[in-house]
Amino acid sequence: MKIEDLQLSIIIAVYERQDELTELLSSLTKQTDHNFEIIIVDDGSTTKLETVCAKFNSQLKLHYYYKTNSGPGKSRNYGMAKANGNYFIFLDSDTIIPPTYIQSVKHELSTNYVDAFGGPDDADDSFTNLQKAITFSMTSFLTTGGIRGGKKQIGKFQPRSFNMGISRKAYEKTGGFADLRVGEDPDLSMRLWENGFETRLFQDSKVIHKRRTSLKKFAKQVYQFGVARPILNQRHPKYVKPTFWFPSLFFVGTLVALLLLFLSFIFTEHQFILQIPFVLWLIYMFMIFIFSSLRFKSAIVGLLSIETTLIQFFNYGYGFLESQFKLNILKKDSKKAFPSHFHIE
Repeated sequence: MKIEDLQLSIIIAVYERQDELTELLSSLTKQTDHNFEIIIVDDGSTTKLETVCAKFNSQLKLHYYYKTNSGPGKSRNYGMAKANGNYFIFLDSDTIIPPTYIQSVKHELSTNYVDAFGGPDDADDSFTNLQKAITFSMTSFLTTGGIRGGKKQIGKFQPRSFNMGISRKAYEKTGGFADLRVGEDPDLSMRLWENGFETRLFQDSKVIHKRRTSLKKFAKQVYQFGVARPILNQRHPKYVKPTFWFPSLFFVGTLVALLLLFLSFIFTEHQFILQIPFVLWLIYMFMIFIFSSLRFKSAIVGLLSIETTLIQFFNYGYGFLESQFKLNILKKDSKKAFPSHFHIE
């Protein structure tokens, strides 16, 4: 598609988060290419965000809509229905957009068009050490970041809705996001594939992503991701991968390694063999520390990355196993087993 034919609509579904929205909109005023509109969908905030948006009306082509709370997927669909563009970009409120982002997206779409794309995310130097550690755990090739696709890879790329775009044609064919509150973005990716559309990673269309600001919130988030995966596997069995089991295997493997370490002090004649799994576990933790420390030039971030990676794997892995058990062993309906994972109708 020619650049002049692209009409971009940026859709931001947001609930509360006034400060984040202000920072995001401020970053969008600094784009090198200003030819885009912004659709703000206020998903039932207790204090309407219209006053935040009004501050940017003179700088951005911005449209504000308020609706009752239903979750991000339904709100993004609402935004697409209101948008004027022929290509939609979804951004989360906890992102900051580099100045060349729109320029980069347009270049990719005009040189090698695709009906859906996703871009990577990263931390900023100003972020806290914890935010940097969480970013490492979510994006590194040593963790599930390698599975999720932060780098160019063989196979299909699944965009994430904090930095994702789809064409109007793809939206009209698929109906946009489905009824999921968690995992709605990979679900859309797979429904796009099932309808004959391609997805691609735009490596240079990066956003700065603040992610969670506490370990408790991060643990809850990755647990929900783990629960969502078996639900997605039921919906799209064609795209099930063995790698989805990795966090759960790590979770169980860690428990086994600790048990064997304990037993090694009882059965001393087999001490070396019994301690091998724990030694391998320590080597992996050391690699997390080294790679994170080098990436962020901070040993503190390296140590925190060990903690965030363990939280990520343990909570995701537990959520995945719980969901597998309820859906595939007990044969429960997913909406009854995990009602909070679905939109309010």
